[in-house]
Amino acid sequence: MPGSPPPRTPNAAAKGPLSYAIFQLARAHRGHAAAMLRAMNLHPGQELLLMQLFDRDGQTQAELLEQAGLDHSTVSKSLRRMQDAGLLTRQPAPHDRRVMVVHLTDAGRALQEPITDMWRTLEEISVRDLTPEQADLFTTWARLIETSIRDHTRQTPAE
Repeated sequence: MPGSPPPRTPNAAAKGPLSYAIFQLARAHRGHAAAMLRAMNLHPGQELLLMQLFDRDGQTQAELLEQAGLDHSTVSKSLRRMQDAGLLTRQPAPHDRRVMVVHLTDAGRALQEPITDMWRTLEEISVRDLTPEQADLFTTWARLIETSIRDHTRQTPAE
């Protein structure tokens, strides 16, 4: 494979090579995505919220939280920043003033194509050295691992 070799796995992680590889992969992927997002004046995670709104504008903050898979404080902070940047509005729902409904502004909608292009470019970079079959298998395995971790997290009581 082209490029530099992966970092040596530390001895403390020797019994968890897959987990260490996932950590390194996530770190590299997030770092590259963050650089691409900075070019659009966005922070990581904001594009996930915008993508949900591109699919269905006018969601509540709770719906966005659930759909994007982010925690409450991250969503609140991100939505506030995006509102300050003029990308969206938040208004109380007519049926319950405590519920905030999020709508894209024209500036927010204008990011749909750049975000779609960014995501496509990131995908092309990520699978550059894989066959389509390998990319499909990796995606399947990654989802299985994610499900396993989520299921374990739900079963393990908070400490």
